[in-house]
Amino acid sequence: MEAYSATPLFTVDQEIANFLVSCGLLSKAWEETHLANKSESYTLNEYEGVAYVTFPSFHNIEGFVVKESEYGEGNLQTDNKVFSAALKSNDEQPALVHQGALKLFLHIMENTDFQAKMQIYIDSKQRKLKPIIFVGHSLGGAVATLATLWVLEKRLRQSSPLCITFGCPLVGDAGLVEVVGRENWAGNFCNVVSKHDIVPRMLLAPFESIAEPLIAILPYWQDIMANDSKTVLHSSIQDACRTLLNNVLQYTHTVTNYGPDSIRELDGAIKISPYRPFGTYMFCSGEGAACIDNPDTVLKILHLTMQSYEKPCDNIVQDCFSEHVEYGSVLNHVIEMSISGRRTAKPDSESSDKMGMSLQLEAIGVGAQNDDAPIALQMARDIENNHNTNVAKVASELSEKQCIMAELEWSKERSEKENAITYYDSFRKHEDIDTNLRRERLAGFWDEIIEMWKRHELPSDFQSQNKWINAGTAYRRFVEPLDIAHYYSTSEGKGNYLSDGRPTRHKVLQKWMEEKEKTRSSRGQSGRTKLASLTQDSCFWAQVEEALKEMKNLEQGQHQKLGSLEMFEGYATKMINDRNISSDVFLEGSSFMEWWKEWKEYKKSRFPVWRSPLHEIMETEGCKG
Repeated sequence: MEAYSATPLFTVDQEIANFLVSCGLLSKAWEETHLANKSESYTLNEYEGVAYVTFPSFHNIEGFVVKESEYGEGNLQTDNKVFSAALKSNDEQPALVHQGALKLFLHIMENTDFQAKMQIYIDSKQRKLKPIIFVGHSLGGAVATLATLWVLEKRLRQSSPLCITFGCPLVGDAGLVEVVGRENWAGNFCNVVSKHDIVPRMLLAPFESIAEPLIAILPYWQDIMANDSKTVLHSSIQDACRTLLNNVLQYTHTVTNYGPDSIRELDGAIKISPYRPFGTYMFCSGEGAACIDNPDTVLKILHLTMQSYEKPCDNIVQDCFSEHVEYGSVLNHVIEMSISGRRTAKPDSESSDKMGMSLQLEAIGVGAQNDDAPIALQMARDIENNHNTNVAKVASELSEKQCIMAELEWSKERSEKENAITYYDSFRKHEDIDTNLRRERLAGFWDEIIEMWKRHELPSDFQSQNKWINAGTAYRRFVEPLDIAHYYSTSEGKGNYLSDGRPTRHKVLQKWMEEKEKTRSSRGQSGRTKLASLTQDSCFWAQVEEALKEMKNLEQGQHQKLGSLEMFEGYATKMINDRNISSDVFLEGSSFMEWWKEWKEYKKSRFPVWRSPLHEIMETEGCKG
């Protein structure tokens, strides 16, 4: 990842927006939404080699307003397991999504040919893959978002799908934002938002404040989209729009200024909307368009662009109604602006960055006199720069720590060749100062990385990057046995490393690897044919230590321990059969071989003709792989 780019970030964001509208992709996607509104579920059309899967706007109150909770949020995982339990936040909490959109998507999955049609496009075994774009307007955009997440999680495609939404309400909570960031999926979502369109902000307000005006407004939107009629705002609808606008503005201000947890008012704690944006947001206005992808900044801009110092309130009320169904006109205007190249920002800015920021604020329709908008944009830039700086710093330190790893590897080879003892048992019996110092230095390095990650000081997809997955896994498999040896040599056998002593860094690094393995497993991996160079389960020696303790308990008459020892035998058998164990485990003086001799002696003393799969492996030297 580059530490810094000389090109002003804010100028690039405008260029991306101009490219998106000028290439015709967004206009074609909007055209597909009109066709989809003649359907009750979805449409699938191919155009110039691209498959457009488009969902109707779903302008009905039942879809928007869900009575089960204050904001309509609920678990993404359901009993039918369309989405896996792996889609959780970084702290293992289930991701939450808007239940109205989820129910619509599940209904389409279960009652149409959607899954069968998609299988043709997402399974490379079926045919040559074509690019696929999921499209949706309004609540249909939320359904398109869920459809895209479904395909992304299946991981069957060599190329990822794209999701384009227009005037889409927020779909998921901060946990889903973490999932999308962790999996590096943010680039798969493009959300087009007109300056005053009320719907993308609407779910920041509780349902009780938006339900009544929505009941009046939704039939008019539905008629306009179905019949391509003009937006005529009757007085009753104007009153409903005004109520909706005022209520939504009140809550967007609360969310963007007080954070996601809760605030205190005189009558007690008030729950804040859980919904947060993810993906790229293309904000459009009468002055052009610009893209923003930082979730916190998007949330702030969603609020600020609803405010206006240039228009009377009645005009904004009109716009919050009409702009939701006029994205075709919005896109055409942005294309005209990009062609004319009109720029009004003053060239006397102090830097190119500030010049670019002024142009971006102008393009998204935020007045220059609004102090909050440039602060929000600058914060996004600062966060990105800090992330890049931190990654460069830890990458430099990683090179240094890999030298320490190499020194430990040399010690391991010497221990096995010269002393015929595993480096685990060698360190267990005698902790030499140099090895212990290296172990502690590596622990400090990875502890700091985990803390930086927890403090959000690293990019959201840091834990899924191959470089850090591979480095963390190599460290864990090589050094955790030393941590286990240190634990059992100092605890005098009183504790269990697995439940009482395992450091957080190893748990987190293992979780990162397991999450990554889910993406790799879908591509198909053949089994090992030789023993691993390092035992793949970094906790193997802790399992051995506990088995040795159980043998002592068994010899003292605690026969209830027999079951756990048989479980360990099965575990060891599988490790060997899968070739996930290293050859040093079978050195004559290893702790594992000590356990095996005691276990075999115990079994033979009670069952002279005892045989087991592990016995066959050990007696036939199948363990030598």
